[in-house]
Amino acid sequence: MRRAKLVRRRSPSPPTERVNDSKAARVRRRHPTPEAGQTTGLRERKKARLRQQIVETSLHLFRQHGYENTRIDDIVQSLEISQPTFFRYFPSKDAVLREVGRRAFARQAQSLKSELSTSATTEQRLRRFYETLGNVTEVGRPLWQAVIIAGAMDPVRSPELRGAEATTVSLLREIIAEGQKNGEITRDFPVVHLAEFMEGLFNTVVRQWAVDLTGPHKLTERVRNAVEFFLRGAKP
Repeated sequence: MRRAKLVRRRSPSPPTERVNDSKAARVRRRHPTPEAGQTTGLRERKKARLRQQIVETSLHLFRQHGYENTRIDDIVQSLEISQPTFFRYFPSKDAVLREVGRRAFARQAQSLKSELSTSATTEQRLRRFYETLGNVTEVGRPLWQAVIIAGAMDPVRSPELRGAEATTVSLLREIIAEGQKNGEITRDFPVVHLAEFMEGLFNTVVRQWAVDLTGPHKLTERVRNAVEFFLRGAKP
């Protein structure tokens, strides 16, 4: 007598499980799992956004209370982040100033590029560029005083700024070279030296102003005179 073959049948899933599985599938279709590249891109954007927020909050507090009177605790409390989070982006408060210096060089480079795109004379270009620079620096005097005294725009003391500073000086050389080509600037000196003279003159005036805020002349006036002095000396 043959035995009946036993067939094991899988118990059907409970109705609730089938409904949940169906819902999960619909959610996955509407919100697919992000790929690795998308996740990385999102993470990088979040990091860039927080870095920008740290810089902006720090600058706000530096302007409001002064650089020396602003603590890292003040910055992290304003942002509601931890100190370790701050240190993942900036190793110190001075590092925030160096970031300010890097961005300042970037703005200067953009301004010089704009001047190169115009048909203005060398005199007009240099006057406009340094007048704008002087105004911006004087308006944010407490902040820029801290930047200058800390050497946050000095490529010797802050080597990471050398590339940004070199770009700015290179564009200044282009303006002076065009001035020589057009007969507006003397050819008795190499372009590289003339650019160094102008940059050195401007930096000296700003550094002196930073430690002599009660002096008789505003920074804008000092910068205007420095540019005038250079232009007279650089005439062909």
